[in-house]
Amino acid sequence: MSNLATYAANPEETIGRHFDEPASETRNAFQRDRDRIIHSTAFRRLEYKTQVFVNHEGDLFRTRLTHSLEVAQMARGIARTLNLHEDLTEAIALAHDLGHTPFGHAGQDALNACMRDFGGFEHNLQSLRVVEKLEQRYAEFDGLNLTFEVREGILKHCSIKNARLLGDVGQRFLDKTSPSLEAQLTNFADEIAYNNHDIDDGLRSGLITVDQLAKVELFANNLAVVKAKYPKLEQKRLIHETVRRMINTLVVDLCTHSAQNIAQPQPKSIVDIRQLPQLIGFSGQVAEQNQKLKQFLRKNLYHHYKVNRMSAKAARIVRELFEAFFENTGLLPNEFQLSAETDKARAVADYIAGMTDRFAIREHRKLFTVEEYL
Repeated sequence: MSNLATYAANPEETIGRHFDEPASETRNAFQRDRDRIIHSTAFRRLEYKTQVFVNHEGDLFRTRLTHSLEVAQMARGIARTLNLHEDLTEAIALAHDLGHTPFGHAGQDALNACMRDFGGFEHNLQSLRVVEKLEQRYAEFDGLNLTFEVREGILKHCSIKNARLLGDVGQRFLDKTSPSLEAQLTNFADEIAYNNHDIDDGLRSGLITVDQLAKVELFANNLAVVKAKYPKLEQKRLIHETVRRMINTLVVDLCTHSAQNIAQPQPKSIVDIRQLPQLIGFSGQVAEQNQKLKQFLRKNLYHHYKVNRMSAKAARIVRELFEAFFENTGLLPNEFQLSAETDKARAVADYIAGMTDRFAIREHRKLFTVEEYL
């Protein structure tokens, strides 16, 4: 990439992989990581893991797969604007949700509660665990053997306690240094994507309305622009035109403000970036508008009583699956029975976290609905 900034991540100067491999003749190291992620089992399963709505509730709602693709598209565009490495941002974006449980955050919260006495469960750490250990495809190592830079980007946040157990990729949390700019911007692309696409899904489901959102500044400002330009526009197009302008507002502000942040300290290399405070971010005004949007979604969508009802069902399924497998590991598939010999709780958590929504529902029925399986 000829216009790559000197402080961007460079695949030719990668910190490396856990296991040395010959370089590819046709792909740089970050491209190779991206390809491994796309071909992984965990990535394919994202098609049937959901964000807010459970998979069987409708075909038009976002899944973890469509969300990951949208984040990757957005992150690449931001990286290109800032002269950062697009392949690295894409790899991080495609891998960032690999560790998510079935049933979105309800599933994660339930599994974390089950694992409270066994180290807890956090999808961010689980995504790293997937690429470092659980994917078993290669003859010479477990996991995908990704570069440090991709693994660093996957691990968005981490407690000090966990960081001490993670070796190289956890060290920055102990040293209080920053990740690459590519990792930083992918975090923001993730947030922009899920906030705005949850609006789209929330409106589509009827759980929130345009009138409610019109009281949220970021939505209201862009809605006014669309109505002024297209006063007779039908509702479906009105929503899309508003949401895409919201995304554009956030992305442009992020690029503009981040470029200013980067220019001020004049970093010369990625080593400089790691010693500086995080430089990717919104301007103060847009950050405040984005925070108000998040608060609206938390109150009116994520805690809507219909979502709460589905979340309660999902939590019960996860909890009862965990209890059944923990009590009798003989119910687990063979490979997880072997893992359970050394760490029973973690093996059960790995199995449940890898399930899709519909597979978890089916497993629950097999274990608890006697009539269907006599």
